[in-house]
Parts: sequence; C-alpha cells; structure tokens
Amino acid sequence: MPPGGRSFLTRQYPCEQCPLRALPAFRDFEKQELGFVSRFKKGELGVEKGASVLVEGSHSAHLYTVLSGWAFRYKLLADGRRQILNYVMPGDLIGLQASVMGEMQHSVEALSPMLLCVFERDELPLLYRQQPKLAYDITWLAAREEQMLDENLLSVGRRTALERAAYLISFISMRAKNVGLNGTKPVEIPITQQHIADTLGLSLVHTNKTLKRLTERRMIAWRDGGCEVLDVEGLLDTSGWDGHKDVRRPFV
Repeated sequence: MPPGGRSFLTRQYPCEQCPLRALPAFRDFEKQELGFVSRFKKGELGVEKGASVLVEGSHSAHLYTVLSGWAFRYKLLADGRRQILNYVMPGDLIGLQASVMGEMQHSVEALSPMLLCVFERDELPLLYRQQPKLAYDITWLAAREEQMLDENLLSVGRRTALERAAYLISFISMRAKNVGLNGTKPVEIPITQQHIADTLGLSLVHTNKTLKRLTERRMIAWRDGGCEVLDVEGLLDTSGWDGHKDVRRPFV
C-alpha cells in the first residue's frame, strides 16, 4: 500500500459495467457519452478508511467519481478546529474545485474503504468542447452541491440543536438509500458523534445529549459501525424538513 492509504491504480469496472448505472437514481448515458467517459476514465483507485483523498491547498491532477464508499468534506482552522461541510457518497464528483480554483479549498477524508474512478483534470476542457450534455451534468452537480450547502447553512444558523441533528441524519440517510448504500437493510452511517458535532457546530457534550434524545425516541441507534437510522419519517418531522425530491441525477 503506497503512503496515504491508497492502493495502486486498477481497472476492475469498465464503464459499460458500472454498478451505478443499474441504480434508478442515476440517468442513463447515451452510447456516445458512455464511450467518451470510458476514454476519459484512467482507472480506479482504492482508498482506505481514514485516508485523505484530497487536501486543502493541494493541486490535484485528478478528478474522482465515487464508485463505492463514504467520505466527508471539511475545512480546518489554524488551531485544528474542524468544520465538516458535507458528506460524499457514490456518484459524487470530487476534485472539481481544484480544476476551477487552481487548488483545493477544502479536504476530503474517507469514512470507509472507497473505490474511486479516476479522471485526468487536464482533459476536462475536452469534455466541455465535445460533450455539452456531460458538461451540463457537471454544472448540475456543482449546483446541487451549492443547494445542499445552502440547506446545511440554514440548519446551522436557524434550527435548534435537536432539529439540526434530526435534519443531518435524515439528510444523510435519504441520500445513502437513494444510491444503494446498505442495500435493503436500514441505513447505517459510518460516523461518530464527533463527526456530527463538527458538522453541526456544537460541542461534543451538547451533541451527545441531543443524540440521546433521538435515541430515546427510537429514531436512531448507535452501533459499533456508527449510527443506524430507525425512523426517517420521525427525523423529518422533528427537523421540519421536507426531504429529498426523487430526481434522476447525473454522474460522470
């Protein structure tokens, strides 16, 4: 295993056999789009749990689509305090920020073992010139990320601690179920209470007390692997959030 918890580049899944293509959450590729993406893709990269996928300030030569696994995006203050910005799941594109801004403005860490599809950042202009529909898809993904961050900011700024926690767990759970994580079993999110505290901007003590209330209401349960979601509807009612709309989304 090379430094950083990454495996060597492999190619286990031809784009034509991509497991994400079978999921109803994702739109179908046209034949010529699939051919282009197959050439654009350079291989797959395995990443261990806890490894850094991208680091703030780095100049990554690659873009990645998550094929399997979980991660989170975050920023650090100079004294080490961490703010988790969002969670990364299959179908998500990471590394685009470095393509536009020149360097990463946040870091990405694996919450579980991951498999990433690898693309050369320098070939992105070719996609925009030759595949306008795929270019629109990338714009859609960026706009969707902004939409999620808007909702998360609303939660941190205006929801109570209980509403924030309920919103966050229902938000992650619905996204995870949509992309097939955990199959037909109840969603188990591989996070700790510290992850939740760093997302919600609460102290660990306050977070623990808040999550205990959701546990007592039998909406969630804490297991060795993380947070098991027992009652999504209850979490939605508690948070005052409507939930995700069923929209077939793109991926690259």
